[in-house]
Amino acid sequence: MTASASPDPVGGADLKDLRHDVEDTAHIAAERGRGLASAARKQAYAYVDQRKGEAARSVGDIAKSIRDSGQTFEDRPNLRAFFDSAAEGLDDLAGSIERRSLDDFYAEAEAFARRSPVTTAVATFAAGFLLARFIKASGEPESAFDRDGRI
Repeated sequence: MTASASPDPVGGADLKDLRHDVEDTAHIAAERGRGLASAARKQAYAYVDQRKGEAARSVGDIAKSIRDSGQTFEDRPNLRAFFDSAAEGLDDLAGSIERRSLDDFYAEAEAFARRSPVTTAVATFAAGFLLARFIKASGEPESAFDRDGRI
């Protein structure tokens, strides 16, 4: 046999079949990835909606507590009006939380960050600082004794 007559281990037809198989596998993987991303997105939205409802109820409960506390000041109408006003504001906030979607909250936060980048940076820094302090405080307490029980 000559070199031109020897069978090509990766012939033109085999290469086309391999390329077709790889393309099919890539399409299947991409489709499954899109399906997983869609399922994860739906699950995240459901979780946020559940937490949103809980947050709205908590804010509403705080408003009720403030309103109830204000009733003790019946003889002082200015103080009672202050408590009622605060409770009304919290009731409005609870309703707003309940009505809005995750996309609304995200758009509002993004708009605020664009309007007030310095405030956003300071708030982010403060939140990071508080989170670091919380993590540090919640770690294992250091013992005055080493492993052998000595100081």
